[in-house]
Amino acid sequence: MARGFTLIEVLITAAIVATLASIALPLSHLAIQRSKETDLRRALRDIRDALDAYKRASDEGRILSSPDQSGYPTTLLTLVEGVRDAKNPASAKIYFMRRIPRDPLHPDNTIAPEKTWGLRSYESSPDDPKPGKDVFDVYSLSDRKSLNGISYKQW
Repeated sequence: MARGFTLIEVLITAAIVATLASIALPLSHLAIQRSKETDLRRALRDIRDALDAYKRASDEGRILSSPDQSGYPTTLLTLVEGVRDAKNPASAKIYFMRRIPRDPLHPDNTIAPEKTWGLRSYESSPDDPKPGKDVFDVYSLSDRKSLNGISYKQW
């Protein structure tokens, strides 16, 4: 008596595996996009928290600034490089971030993380963000839409 699978059994098994693979592939793409959205949300929150902490320190007089300045840093790197504490010059610098997170949706991994974000100055409008002499907010440069249909630039 011969042992093995018949051609019909092999074809049915192959059809079942192909069907399962066609279901799993879109789900894996969805999981990857959700993961990137979570990373984007976390990075935006971290940078915005650091910008707010810098502004608070400026309002408290811990950062020297002129009256015509908004109190926000001039670059994102200022958050990492730190600034001297104006109230206690003998102390170490005040640091607001350890590193600038990269925009997870930016396509080029060779660009420095601080260059992957769109910058909005204090004087620019929320509807048409533009860089200026300070960094009031950041946004993703991605033209894609999120799973909820909102453009990543609007997050």
